[in-house]
Amino acid sequence: GDQEAGELGLAAVPGRQAAFRQGLAAAVQYARAVGCPRIHVMAGRVPLGADRAAVAGEMETTFIENLRYAADLLAQEDMIGLVEPINNRITDPRYYLNTPHQAAAILEKVGRPNLKLQLDLFHCQIMDGNLSRNLETYFPLIGHIQIAQVPGRHEPDSPGELNFPYIFELLESLGYTGYVGCEYAPKGDTLEGLGWLRSYWENRGLQHGGTSKAAE
Repeated sequence: GDQEAGELGLAAVPGRQAAFRQGLAAAVQYARAVGCPRIHVMAGRVPLGADRAAVAGEMETTFIENLRYAADLLAQEDMIGLVEPINNRITDPRYYLNTPHQAAAILEKVGRPNLKLQLDLFHCQIMDGNLSRNLETYFPLIGHIQIAQVPGRHEPDSPGELNFPYIFELLESLGYTGYVGCEYAPKGDTLEGLGWLRSYWENRGLQHGGTSKAAE
């Protein structure tokens, strides 16, 4: 969308369907060029001056229609579309899609197997908590995981609410084999900030890069 005009995605924004399709086509071109099989289809914000409850129905209808269009286009490219709930308590008060429950209900209505849930645990913790049960409940829908400590949105080993070694072990036990995206703001130097990952590997008897010493 038009970020200078305050847009953050268009998929659920009524009246912006044509622009959504143009943006999606461009995203597919980029994804094809870099060999990326997943595209985050951003819902967008409640229009300025509009009451969220008053426009919720129209925005959901728009979202579902656009997601079906996106799924069919992405299927031709063997790609997956992702929808991500973003918290409206801290990060973006006007973002339309806020909770995994809302996202799961919409994905069920859309009914396309190549649309998945992008679960950012930072947003999920702020909106709902209950991370273990939410991961177990929505695991079949998850296509990508993102992490950041709460509430500072820094490295996983920075002070905060979340126990990431436990969460990583839970993901492994559930059979998650996808990427875990580090969508956090480093407190300092990016590479220095990755010390948490080296420590995590060492604590589990792994070499740099995640390979086991036994395998070596």
